[in-house]
Amino acid sequence: MKDAARLLGYFAATILFGTVAAPILFWSARWLAAHGIFTGLAQFGFEAFFHRALMLGALLFLWPFLRALRIKGPRDLGLARNRRWGRDVAIGFLISAIPVLGCGVFLVALGNYTMRTHVAGHAVAAVALTAAVVPFIEETLFRGLFLGVLLRSNRPLTAVLLSSGIFSIVHFLKAPDQTTTSVGWTSGFISLAHSFDQFTEPMLVLAGFTTLFLIGVILAHARLHTRSLWLPIGLHAGWIFASGAFNKIAHREIVALPWLGKSLLIGIVPLCVCLISWVLLREWLKYVGRRET
Repeated sequence: MKDAARLLGYFAATILFGTVAAPILFWSARWLAAHGIFTGLAQFGFEAFFHRALMLGALLFLWPFLRALRIKGPRDLGLARNRRWGRDVAIGFLISAIPVLGCGVFLVALGNYTMRTHVAGHAVAAVALTAAVVPFIEETLFRGLFLGVLLRSNRPLTAVLLSSGIFSIVHFLKAPDQTTTSVGWTSGFISLAHSFDQFTEPMLVLAGFTTLFLIGVILAHARLHTRSLWLPIGLHAGWIFASGAFNKIAHREIVALPWLGKSLLIGIVPLCVCLISWVLLREWLKYVGRRET
């Protein structure tokens, strides 16, 4: 229970820092843009800086959090060295990416998406960069740190459900764009309050939150069975790249909640696709288990 209390304290400190620091980041970016420095920052709204402020808070309070838990290394979180990390990253990527891309082809055939006549190479490259960087950060936090901490004082099933809930809430909570048009010192708190607006729409909860929760469970399953983050990193990268790249090369014609949302990771159809990836993952782990016994 002490670990859970410290985890809640870490979240509270991160959120409080983010709400206070977001206006400062926003004003600093606008000042730089106005003086001809990083002029591209001017195109981002306040909500983008609010999310970056939360991430900055998570990084700043990470070291004190680890010290409070007396965590000195990966072994304290139930992680072990993985000599086949390259294989796990590649297999994880294929297990998640191929079903998503297959779903995309199927939706194009149905007319839900149409292929774009022009695809900007830099846009796809940006997706690839995101898929290469974000999984390392998020898997280290969610499956490495948070799940590891919860496993110290909870049963595996309870720890998986709690960590998956945290993962889905963090990704699902997002204030609508242009929520804050006039930025003041309390703007971060306003954005935080509006982040819960999506929970008032059952279709969005069913389409978005449920899929994110399942993804969190699948990633936790991979982490527990390998005692490593490399397979979850590969899975996470595959989902980001396949969904993001497809949205760059194809145009969405309709949004039919709860069946299909704004991306291939939102809706009941993507939920079923993630279940296919889970089946493939389980079969792969069984195959590896038989070879190593």
